[in-house]
Amino acid sequence: MSVSSGSNGELPANSLDLPEKLEPDNPLWRFALEFWQYPEAQENCLALQQQGWSVTRILCAGWLSLNGRRYSGIEDATLTEWRDRVTGGLRAIRKWLPKSNTACQKLRDGTGGLELEAERIELALAWQTLITQNPEYSDMHGREKLIRNNLEAAAPSPSSIRSAKPQLNALASTLANFPKGEPRP
Repeated sequence: MSVSSGSNGELPANSLDLPEKLEPDNPLWRFALEFWQYPEAQENCLALQQQGWSVTRILCAGWLSLNGRRYSGIEDATLTEWRDRVTGGLRAIRKWLPKSNTACQKLRDGTGGLELEAERIELALAWQTLITQNPEYSDMHGREKLIRNNLEAAAPSPSSIRSAKPQLNALASTLANFPKGEPRP
């Protein structure tokens, strides 16, 4: 795999500088695992991912909604770099490998496992940002309105919200009926 820092295809001079203490097993990760058990959550998150949305941002927005907090959409640069270089790179490799070729199945499955672990670290980076920024409690009236506003704040751009309304509505419905999880940050 070649991770490039520019158009010349060279590897970056230094590896990504991750925080010394990451907490991979955190309430956000546990929420993600539980939320992913809902087929409609998976289906709609993956449909949004195909449209350029980040599932991590969607999960942060949803988790904060359930805890009465507003999602600003602001992310740490290390998190976005990890998503672009590591998680995105592994996802691209997995998708590139042919599904129907049995000789590639073990490689495809292994890459999928690595992609999941990269997503776990990505969520740990997001969690670290959430606990250090301590998002504001929402002054909005109603859980449903907070959910919708948070999901829209997860959009890659304001113009991408309109075409994503069916998926956002479905995710909002799933979140509105989701049991309230572990409180924090």
